[in-house]
Amino acid sequence: MAENRLPEPLLGRRKVRQYANGVIQRARRVRTPQLEFPFAPPPIPQGVEPLAANDGLGGDYDASWARRPGAQIARSAIVETLLRPTIAAVARPDRIGYERLATLSPKQNAIFVANHHSHLDTSLLLTSIPHAWRRRLTVAAASELFFQNRTRATISALAIGAFPLDRTKTGRSAADQAADIIDEGNCLLIFPEGGRSPDGWGQPFKGGAAYLALRCNVPVVPVYLAGTGRVWRKGQSLPTPARTTVIFGDPIWAVEGDKTRRLNARIEAAVASLGDELATDWWQARKRFHADGPPTLEGPDASSWRRAWALGARSARDHRTPRWPR
Repeated sequence: MAENRLPEPLLGRRKVRQYANGVIQRARRVRTPQLEFPFAPPPIPQGVEPLAANDGLGGDYDASWARRPGAQIARSAIVETLLRPTIAAVARPDRIGYERLATLSPKQNAIFVANHHSHLDTSLLLTSIPHAWRRRLTVAAASELFFQNRTRATISALAIGAFPLDRTKTGRSAADQAADIIDEGNCLLIFPEGGRSPDGWGQPFKGGAAYLALRCNVPVVPVYLAGTGRVWRKGQSLPTPARTTVIFGDPIWAVEGDKTRRLNARIEAAVASLGDELATDWWQARKRFHADGPPTLEGPDASSWRRAWALGARSARDHRTPRWPR
């Protein structure tokens, strides 16, 4: 018992340190009993990476609550009271081609596809697609941008009806999720380029929209957006007011013999033709389509300055008043 007593002060600091170290060493020898399986998690075998904890964000976020009637009513209120006045002030959109949607039943599920140049594109389409389809519209949104934290995920799901799409993975799970959303009676908005344009010209379309159209037997509505890159291009921190145009095309149905690649090419050509129609007129665009083949959104295969010059020339033509049909 004598060894547990504190040393006399006259013994000096060295003895005190030795005594303290001895107490610490004895305390370390007293170990808490360790519980074993099944009272504790089983050990992870060597060479096996433990699974990351599922925090319910990113691609794992469950946005199904945002497609319920109450959330749809709240989203309609947000679109009409907040988004619509904002888009009218910032983008000043000219909307063309509504008569081409007359062939669709208001109850018809559909996939809307558009070129993608700006942060503004989703909000512009949410205020431009007719209400019959807009009230059931869901948006495929990048999970790493819109669902990276709980607050942003909730706002994205409620305000624009977004559901997470993991762009780094390809597989049946994402396609199954989108197909289930359509089969539930919803419409879908997809940007087939997979991301915003880096230089103002388009990028090749990916086949997700075509695959879903074939799988769910629904039409694809091509849409061309012009001018949104001048308002809020990629890398720009704040929007700059400018004129924009939204032009709708004829709905595209899959025909017998269509496969994903073939239907995807038809969809991309339809969106590009709408851009050509806006830059010239409907008749010239039709003649060029049949004479030279389907146009492209990708711009000239040239140096960056040549592509920038060609883009400026085309942008200047994009806002000419289109001739019949409007």
